[in-house]
Amino acid sequence: MRIEDIMRKNLVTASPATTIGEALLLLRLNRIRHLPVLEGEQLVGIVSDRDLRDALPSRLITRDDDDTILHKPISEIMQTQVITVHPLEFIEDAAVQIYENKIGSLPVVEGTKLVGMITESDLFNSLIELFGVNKPSSHIEVEVDDRAGMLAEVSQVFREAQVNVCSVVVYPGKKIGTKSLVFRVQTMDPRSLIHLLHERGFTVVGPANGGIGS
Repeated sequence: MRIEDIMRKNLVTASPATTIGEALLLLRLNRIRHLPVLEGEQLVGIVSDRDLRDALPSRLITRDDDDTILHKPISEIMQTQVITVHPLEFIEDAAVQIYENKIGSLPVVEGTKLVGMITESDLFNSLIELFGVNKPSSHIEVEVDDRAGMLAEVSQVFREAQVNVCSVVVYPGKKIGTKSLVFRVQTMDPRSLIHLLHERGFTVVGPANGGIGS
């Protein structure tokens, strides 16, 4: 899945001259946490709710310039080194950027033109859909030898049982020379499928309760 498939296109933006008070109001009214800053169509910065909170006067200590701060332009506090992604990149590329840089959103740009935004919530929702856990289904984990063709062999069992696979994730097994195949399958009672996998010589390591309620 590409970023353009899930990015937000109806964006709330600001200009460098937007005041801190105005930016706060934009975030609250639109229930967002990040505000791209544009000059024309060009992205020149980004302001987060944290940036704004850090700039605000303390509620405990009153200063003479408290009101002045709200009228300062966000150009004084915005982040100008903005990490961005292209709409044709894959969502896992965006996830890595957000994870490694410990940020909550990514502007999506073509050249210097802002065309969308993607947030950690957007990525989380997309991963839920990709893994199929938002639909009635069950989790089955099969441990296999780490050799070519094992995924196809296990999938053949599902085909014979006429059970649809919503998603599959492959990762290294706990034992040396093995890998784990984690399937999300469209059945609420996978016990007959698990029994068939055992009959074919496969090691099913989960679920321990036979799959009911997984």
